[in-house]
Amino acid sequence: MSTRPNLQFRTFLLLLAAVSAAFVWILLPFYGAIFWGAVLAILFIPLQRKLLAKTKGRRSLSALISLLVIVLIVIIPVILISMSLVQQIASLYELMNSGQLNPGAYLQKILNALPPSVHDFAARFGLHDTASLQEKFSQFAVQGGQFLTKQALNVGQNTFQFLVSLGIMLYMLFFLLRDGVELGRHYRQLIPLSENQKTHLFRKFTTVVRATVKGNIAVAATQGALGGIMFWFLDIQGALFWGVLMAVLSLLPAVGASLIWAPVAIYFFVAGHYVPGIILTAFGILVIGLVDNLLRPLLVGKDTKIPDYVILISTLGGLSIFGLNGFVIGPLIAAMFIACWDLFPSAVSARVEAEEQENHSN
Repeated sequence: MSTRPNLQFRTFLLLLAAVSAAFVWILLPFYGAIFWGAVLAILFIPLQRKLLAKTKGRRSLSALISLLVIVLIVIIPVILISMSLVQQIASLYELMNSGQLNPGAYLQKILNALPPSVHDFAARFGLHDTASLQEKFSQFAVQGGQFLTKQALNVGQNTFQFLVSLGIMLYMLFFLLRDGVELGRHYRQLIPLSENQKTHLFRKFTTVVRATVKGNIAVAATQGALGGIMFWFLDIQGALFWGVLMAVLSLLPAVGASLIWAPVAIYFFVAGHYVPGIILTAFGILVIGLVDNLLRPLLVGKDTKIPDYVILISTLGGLSIFGLNGFVIGPLIAAMFIACWDLFPSAVSARVEAEEQENHSN
């Protein structure tokens, strides 16, 4: 008779795992909308609490005001920037397709400016055929332009899907703002861990989400804006596109934005345009680089207490697996990994102590 309760419990666990997996499976098509709804709720919970105090406990009204604030300062600016970016991508592709913008010619100028010793070294590895290199580079650039244009057109054609995802995110965000604290308390009680462990893990989770999103976005927006302004000042075509691209690459610590401005500066030097080359190099190192070196440790590393190399590796891994969402998911997984291992010694000690007490009682 004693085995029946164990069988029932194991059957229940199997059923619980099955329905949980099925629930996650049906949510996967909108995981991005759900994920960012949860992230925005975590970021704007402090605002919700302040509004809750001002509205004398009216949770729905406070959540609605918080939602309107998020739409005004987050959603609408992102949509406007995305629309401008799509136009820039289409314009750049048209220029490359018509031959007015020839990346291969820029590569040829750089190759011609290299010293003979570099040409001899390249010849040893079969890289001396500059014509074929130029052709391959041009084809790569055109194919990249075609890919970006296709993605931009897909966004336009999938407007309905985008609106559905946006609606799901805003709908979920409203209820997370309104009921998020109560939901957090409820699900926290369901986790079979000690109170100290749950407090440590939940605090680490919210801290990393807030620091990663606010810090990385602040650094990326600052570096992208500064780089775009400098490109516009130097009359480089597609300044908005390159600025947004620098902002996206700035999610990678240390190397991000330099992957864009450094090759352009090199081209200026080898083409004999020394003044813009010096200006861009100095601006990239002293201004754009300084933003990364000063803001990122203050906004990200200080709160998360994760080493920079771990943030870099986890961000790269997250981006490769989860796409753009990975710049949050990657460091979050790394932070939870570190937090769990920090709790491991105390968990082992508590387990040993409990076993010793049980042995003494027997």
